[in-house]
Amino acid sequence: MDFELDQRPSAGIPPIDFRACLNDEQFNAVTAPPGPLLVLAGAGSGKTRTLTYRVAYLLSQGVKPGEILLLTFTNKAAKEMLHRVQDLTGIEPQRFWGGTFHSIGHRALRIYGEAIGLPRNFTILDAEESESLLKQTVEAEDKLFFKDKTNPRPGPLFDVLSLARNTQLSVVDTVKKNFPQYEEISHRFPAFATAYAAKKKEQNVVDYDDLLELWLRLLSEAPDVATYFAHRFRHILVDEYQDTNTLQAQIVDKLAGHHCVMAVGDDAQCIYSWRGADFENIMTFPERHPGTVIHRIETNYRSTPQILNLANGVLLAQPKGRHFDKELRAARGNSQKPFVVQAMDDREQAEFVLKRIRSLVEDDGVSLNEIAILYRSHFLALEVQLALSRAGVPYHITSGVKFFERQHIRDLVALLRFVYNPSDEQAWQRIAVLLPKIGEKGAQKIYAAARDHARLMQRNFIDVLTTDDVKSKVAKDAKPEWDSFCASLSQVAESMQNSRPSDCVETAIDGWYGDYLKGAFADYTDRLDELKALVGFAQRFEETQDFLAQIVLLNSETSDRHVEADAEAIKLTTIHQAKGLEYDVVFLIGLADGQFPGRRAIESGDVEEERRLFYVAVTRARNELYLCYPKVATRAGPGGMLLTPSRFILELPTDLYEPLRIKRSFGW
Repeated sequence: MDFELDQRPSAGIPPIDFRACLNDEQFNAVTAPPGPLLVLAGAGSGKTRTLTYRVAYLLSQGVKPGEILLLTFTNKAAKEMLHRVQDLTGIEPQRFWGGTFHSIGHRALRIYGEAIGLPRNFTILDAEESESLLKQTVEAEDKLFFKDKTNPRPGPLFDVLSLARNTQLSVVDTVKKNFPQYEEISHRFPAFATAYAAKKKEQNVVDYDDLLELWLRLLSEAPDVATYFAHRFRHILVDEYQDTNTLQAQIVDKLAGHHCVMAVGDDAQCIYSWRGADFENIMTFPERHPGTVIHRIETNYRSTPQILNLANGVLLAQPKGRHFDKELRAARGNSQKPFVVQAMDDREQAEFVLKRIRSLVEDDGVSLNEIAILYRSHFLALEVQLALSRAGVPYHITSGVKFFERQHIRDLVALLRFVYNPSDEQAWQRIAVLLPKIGEKGAQKIYAAARDHARLMQRNFIDVLTTDDVKSKVAKDAKPEWDSFCASLSQVAESMQNSRPSDCVETAIDGWYGDYLKGAFADYTDRLDELKALVGFAQRFEETQDFLAQIVLLNSETSDRHVEADAEAIKLTTIHQAKGLEYDVVFLIGLADGQFPGRRAIESGDVEEERRLFYVAVTRARNELYLCYPKVATRAGPGGMLLTPSRFILELPTDLYEPLRIKRSFGW
């Protein structure tokens, strides 16, 4: 059933001059006749403004607040939009159905879930409880599964099953595509998923993913409920539509049976496939919703024309027919072109960034808060963190903790510290508790037994770990791993006697801890890259003691200079975390092939999402943009590995940027 707008102004809504408040593109989208609408909102074009005014416009045309459904990806976004609507119209946010897909799904299930056999008094498990229930379920099926350290622990296993559910792919295909470290055992996961679902039903509980899965089932299997929703919501508005996963897109399709849906997004900013987002959702929207009218909002209020020219160059490099055509146009005046900066290696790249930042702050008066350093992966930011720390320049890492404070880095450093100095009980404690069923007290008992036995036998501490006297103190569940754990410590010890620190780090990664990492973290491959960056850092040292001391000193320096949340500081962040943000000056580092686009994307032959990520990065900059890459990857070995500039730079017309060569004195 189609609905027409009631053209009479709604009583109590103050008059709004939509024509004066919006540009032509925004106005056309905001006042578009009802029907399926796809609004392609380019970076910095006023997407939120368009959505907000669309809600206000519908209200002004007689649509009741309860007839509008606003779906967003964060509750913060929904609250912000609905509070802006209140400022425009005086209508309170609570009168709308607005919020995240999950929160609206919960609301629908709480009212109508009984139609699909879900009792009204169901409870929701948080992430920790979900993993705990999954652990119990798997152990009931196979009590030895989690005892193999290369098998995923409950957290990573839950991540695998969750991604499969949200993308509606089989568990086996999901593993093959996203978690290759578990491919050999992936055939076992479907049975675990089935048993976990049965256990939840038995306990009348749901997890976070169920709020989407069961909502879709409600709309699919309960015709009366589906009809109610189709008539209840005359207008559905979806924010950031390019980020929807398969479940979310199917929910929107079910709700939009009456065709009054407005999906707002940008195919060029679809960068979350690893989280389940499906690029095809936005590309096939017009096919799934016949009669779709497409509106393009391309006037950019953020960046200079020169930055946008480069951004448009990125879009033009996309394969034909695999994207919506768009061209960002600047509302601002001309300025300088972006710079492409070639550095010798990561260290020189970091020194350039530091020197340019000093000039921006001291000579140009740019605030530290308005400077961002963006990167594809955490390991690419190591040298920049070191350079800023040494120079005393305050910085916030908005996408995680500092490099040497990351959990897996601290684990590996503790292992190296212990091998270098077996009297370091704190280092022992950190690595020993990683073994199954060994807690702090258990670790202390093993340590005391080994220390006493080493003294008695006058042998090296590490050598006595495999003796029966020490093994008797090891928890039963840890014994299968004990030999490989001890062997790895011995190999690292031998490496320390005969090799450089970088070789010791590699030996540690290749041993027991590397296997532990595989089971402990779903993002194993990314963390492995970061551990390999530690190899590069170690290459600058001849002695293990200097390498380990420097890490402690660097951590102390950064800890001593704790930056208050509201203090001025440079922002260091991955591009994924920077989406939606903007800065006066952006440094994009590590722009070499194999780093960005990443090696795995190149090997799989699919770099399109990486190109979209590059587009997101360059459109964060308002005034100045620096695209930096090293010629040599120092972490590849003593001689380094020669790098080529990112293909994303090479495919751009050279008149879109200024090349900038760094002299040895860092002049330019």
